[in-house]
Amino acid sequence: MSATYSHDQRPARTGSQVLREFDSYGQAQELVDRLADRGFPVGVVRIVGTGIRTVEQVTGRLTKGRAAAAGAAGGAWFGLLVGLLFGLLTLGSETGVVAALFGGLVLGGLWGAAFGFVAQWANHGQRDFASVENLEAARYAVEVESGCLDEAARVAGIA
Repeated sequence: MSATYSHDQRPARTGSQVLREFDSYGQAQELVDRLADRGFPVGVVRIVGTGIRTVEQVTGRLTKGRAAAAGAAGGAWFGLLVGLLFGLLTLGSETGVVAALFGGLVLGGLWGAAFGFVAQWANHGQRDFASVENLEAARYAVEVESGCLDEAARVAGIA
């Protein structure tokens, strides 16, 4: 299939075929970027991860103190946002805006710390660690709609 594409054109869906497989998402992304840079209509391309699994990286021990600190940080950000909204609504004076920001920051931090501490305390040692969870795939396939496979291979420089 040899044609010039605009970014709006999409051939009719006829199923998809694997253009190439990779061990990492970054490699698959590079191929799709290359296709896009060369004017190929990437709306007919998809990246499919196979062998999906969850990976939970433990980042450290979670004590009541650390839970309170994390809660305080999150609460402070939320309080700052609320304070900003109140400050914008009251625009009476510059000191009123600063007071609303500072009050929101402090109250949010205190409430966040309290909730973080109580949540960890109520847990009774069931989960005394912090972690970050991610989805990973064993392989990544760059698939192209069947009618576009030959052109995609040509544009990407895949023999």
